[in-house]
Amino acid sequence: MNLLVDLVSIPSPSGNTNEVITYVENFLADLQVKTRRNRKGGLIATLEGRDTNHHRLLTAHVDTLGAMVKEIKSNGRLRLDLIGGFKFNSIEGEYCQIETSSGKKFTGTILMHQTSVHVYKDAGKAERNQANMEVRIDEKVHNAEDVKALGIEVGDFVSFDPRVEVTPSGFIKSRHLDDKASVAILLQLIKQIKTDKVELPYTTHFLISNNEEIGYGGNSNITPETVEYLAVDMGAMGDGQSTDEYTVSICVKDGTGPYHYELRKKLVRLAEENNIQYKLDIYPFYGSDASAAIRSGHDIVHGLIGPGIDSSHAFERTHKDSIENTGKLLYYYVQSKLVL
Repeated sequence: MNLLVDLVSIPSPSGNTNEVITYVENFLADLQVKTRRNRKGGLIATLEGRDTNHHRLLTAHVDTLGAMVKEIKSNGRLRLDLIGGFKFNSIEGEYCQIETSSGKKFTGTILMHQTSVHVYKDAGKAERNQANMEVRIDEKVHNAEDVKALGIEVGDFVSFDPRVEVTPSGFIKSRHLDDKASVAILLQLIKQIKTDKVELPYTTHFLISNNEEIGYGGNSNITPETVEYLAVDMGAMGDGQSTDEYTVSICVKDGTGPYHYELRKKLVRLAEENNIQYKLDIYPFYGSDASAAIRSGHDIVHGLIGPGIDSSHAFERTHKDSIENTGKLLYYYVQSKLVL
């Protein structure tokens, strides 16, 4: 949980992830795990197994939702263009950070232009969209020239304050649990493998991808020897879903189609044999790095599991039980036989 708090506190909207990748890189270096970066800026760690002719790959993504400066408005505020699939209403009233290309950072708040009910009659009815939402910068600016004098330009990245909190009852609520909860789980898994001196049956790669929210984080750097590819990403909750905040979610199908049937059955069997609480689920408006790999033409067995996350792509929440159940299933999975 402490690791997860650290991760969500590092801004990393898709396209600007170097800082959090460096954090993960240093974490793994302390465990004496060799890593390399791909050209897209993602991180790949490899643990050699007894069988080096057949490989596994597990992935979680460290990039998050965010925004870019679309326009510097004449009133000294900023118009945004969203990065990732979410709605403007989910960030209304949120504190944010603007990072310039030179590395300067400024704080602000995302608000409706028509926020004040004392001034705007339609404050409650106006649509939450790109035209009406803007960033109020915490600097003395009155016009576009004042903003540009700070060094802020179109294309600067905007990240959202995670507002992370761990409750005494075991919940963690924060933005960006998608997918930093899974990244934390994978890092703890690698630490446990190293600490317990677990001998893996197959060489296993861990890809910390950095472009999942825009659709292509895990579609490359898959070795020809890779047989199984398991994405670790959030389980989405809502009406008609079985996923909850206390179990590991095993996805059977998402918006791209069914996941590999035999791998799904193996994951269920591992959960039942080891008293791991799980739920099977379908995510109708969802795609993962595993499905991106399949669409790229890789001949692999693909699967998807993860902790259950409430209010996905908004202000999210999960429970330590879900994180623990996901971690346990992964621990047994990496020691299991391949399905093929």
